[in-house]
Amino acid sequence: MRNEFAQRRFSTLRRAVMAGLALAAGLGATGAMAQALPAMGLSAVTTGAARPIAAWAEFCERYPGECTVDRTEGASLTLTPAIWQTINTVNRRINRAVEAVTDQEHWRSADRWDLAEDGRGDCEDFQLLKRRLLVQAGLPRRALRMTVVIDEKGEGHAVLTVVTNRGDLILDNKTSAVLPWTQTGYTFVKRESQDAVGWVALGRDASPVTAANR
Repeated sequence: MRNEFAQRRFSTLRRAVMAGLALAAGLGATGAMAQALPAMGLSAVTTGAARPIAAWAEFCERYPGECTVDRTEGASLTLTPAIWQTINTVNRRINRAVEAVTDQEHWRSADRWDLAEDGRGDCEDFQLLKRRLLVQAGLPRRALRMTVVIDEKGEGHAVLTVVTNRGDLILDNKTSAVLPWTQTGYTFVKRESQDAVGWVALGRDASPVTAANR
């Protein structure tokens, strides 16, 4: 019963997001919802292999399609006004639609990565759902990488990196502003590899065991 309810809620949420994307596309780059493209920025530099978050590995066992890497896809996407609008629309709508709860409240677990299809989740669940919707909207999964950071509280936190020709951009459930990674104030630790099922380091030695906060 819970799974059926979750699927119905996700279907409703997906229809709402896709309707918003269709509206944005119909308005076009000069429409009322258009946003200027971000300034040219930097891409984060990877520094070698990193140990995956344990809950991510468990997530991949349940949803292997969410973790596959298709090397025929582009590793970076060219940011157009339409794609930029899509990214912003998905980020805003999911941030509004999903209730922030801890994994302990949601699953009675210290850390569980999942898709927030029942309308509840913590940081990584927001980002995983955003990625699924962006992929369904036509963006390459390989350019959308789950990323672990140290946040302003000194805690582990998960965001979604969008690798673009204008630098790496960050989708975050703590803000509906899609920011260049250098402007988030976070310390970047590691992210999913673009070349294999695994993770790569982003220059920090100390790594959080979990990314479980709201």
